[in-house]
Amino acid sequence: MIDFDFSIPTKVLFGVGKLDELKREKLPGKLALVVVSNGKTMRERGYLDRVLAALKHQNIDYMIYDKVTVNAGKDEVMEAAQFARDNFCDFVLGLGGGSVIDAAKGIALMARNPGDLWDYIVTGSGKGLPVKNAALPLVAILTTAGTGTEADQWMVVTNRAAKEMIGFGVPSTFPALSVLDPELMVSVPPFLTAIQGFDAFFQAAEGFIAKIATPISEAFSLQILRLVSKHLPRVVQNGDDLEARTNIALAGLLSGMVQSTSSCTSLHSIEHGLTATHPDLPHGAGLLMLSKPYFTFFARYVPDRCIKMAHILGASTDGLSDAEKPLAFVKAMTDLQQACGVADLKMSDYGVKIDEMETIARNAHKTMSNLFAMDRYSLSLKETVDILTQAYK
Repeated sequence: MIDFDFSIPTKVLFGVGKLDELKREKLPGKLALVVVSNGKTMRERGYLDRVLAALKHQNIDYMIYDKVTVNAGKDEVMEAAQFARDNFCDFVLGLGGGSVIDAAKGIALMARNPGDLWDYIVTGSGKGLPVKNAALPLVAILTTAGTGTEADQWMVVTNRAAKEMIGFGVPSTFPALSVLDPELMVSVPPFLTAIQGFDAFFQAAEGFIAKIATPISEAFSLQILRLVSKHLPRVVQNGDDLEARTNIALAGLLSGMVQSTSSCTSLHSIEHGLTATHPDLPHGAGLLMLSKPYFTFFARYVPDRCIKMAHILGASTDGLSDAEKPLAFVKAMTDLQQACGVADLKMSDYGVKIDEMETIARNAHKTMSNLFAMDRYSLSLKETVDILTQAYK
């Protein structure tokens, strides 16, 4: 029997030119905390000025917090939340990539709740306290494609002191409004385009093999795999290809819907262990490094699903043995990585040492145990170490 529930309460404005509609769209307050990264792109490309002009057009005041770093940190979230409280901001607007939107979710939540964000985190060193108050309303304006944070409640925040990178969310951290305008994504360079696109790819593949997958999530997952396989090589080769940009933005949006109707699996847990201990490692790059040994391992436990994904990627399983057929997905995935120039990333290039594999595995099991629970086969610590070791270069 089929049985599932889901809710995605976010309104989405999707398509080329949609940022201009911010001038007319009803926004959830009169004083916005505008959250951007500590980089220069939002200002240099004029994106921030366009957003502020839209707010002014609606007679909405704003304050700016511009200290968010890659793999958003807890300290930034707490500082900005205090700033929002002190200045009586009544909604948060995040402008940027996944880290900025995740930080904005944390800021919106902690602007309305006492204590520290880690008081509410339920794994790792978090205290697991119940969240008492709903987050401030959030508007998410994406300038990258891949994380899906625009269509789910989840935020990933790094506690650098504890070396923990943990996903967390509550229903009120769904954005009230998300704007995805592919024109804002043309400035993303090829490498970042590729690794962000593969983040959507892996969320789709993990959501498809997760034990809580539903018919809704499966439909989203397979469409993401189609979109990424067809359009990601194109946009990596030509970042101004707006058709390809739009389709990868759609894949990113759908990956958030997968997270709202299914779940990531232990692949994301293991990668979080990597990035928690090596914060300069981009999340998408870590996933790519782990992907071949990870899916090779799981092909034996979810063969029918791997065969289905292989066919979606255009791979044939004719003439292959029953043991070889699910591995056709791994080969097709690797071929796609080659086409996008990201098949040979090395952990060693980011300072990861081979003797850290057990430490990273233990970190993953401790801080992201909830995603290990989504696997159809329960990975042991030793098997996790083996996957990391095979992925090491």
